[in-house]
Amino acid sequence: MPRFFTSHPMVTEIVIRPERADHPQVVALLGALDAYLAALYEPEANHILSAQELMAPEVSLLAAWQGDRIVGTGAVRRRAGEPETAGASYGEVKRMFVDPSLRGQRIAARVLAALEEALRGQGVTLALLETGRDQHEAVRLYERCGYARRGPFGGYADNGLSLFFGKSLLP
Repeated sequence: MPRFFTSHPMVTEIVIRPERADHPQVVALLGALDAYLAALYEPEANHILSAQELMAPEVSLLAAWQGDRIVGTGAVRRRAGEPETAGASYGEVKRMFVDPSLRGQRIAARVLAALEEALRGQGVTLALLETGRDQHEAVRLYERCGYARRGPFGGYADNGLSLFFGKSLLP
């Protein structure tokens, strides 16, 4: 006998807002991200900011909430200009991660857009990031969101594992 389901699971709205890096749910998601990265790369190839480093004044961390659960994170670290940015200050995108069970819902794109808006609000008009070449979903996300490949910055080595992206945040 076939089964018919008349009810659909309730979809809860995603709300993106600032959060502390030491919030237990943020810590859990960052731990999942760290485990994922550790499965892909040797420790010296992972450029991870700790929860403590994410609480520095120059860092803004955002969390994507679905009801009472954090389902995604992203951060930007404001950096001074350097020769690789022609002296322009920039925001470095860090710690982007979405609960794997919720991928495909554009949560990461929304977190990234909110991070870009936060940078614009602080007068920063350049967003840069480093990601691993084996993180294919991340690479597709950044390219879909208007990021273009560029050379290394911020002291990162061109180690063959890292890909570097940038995006102008000018209107």
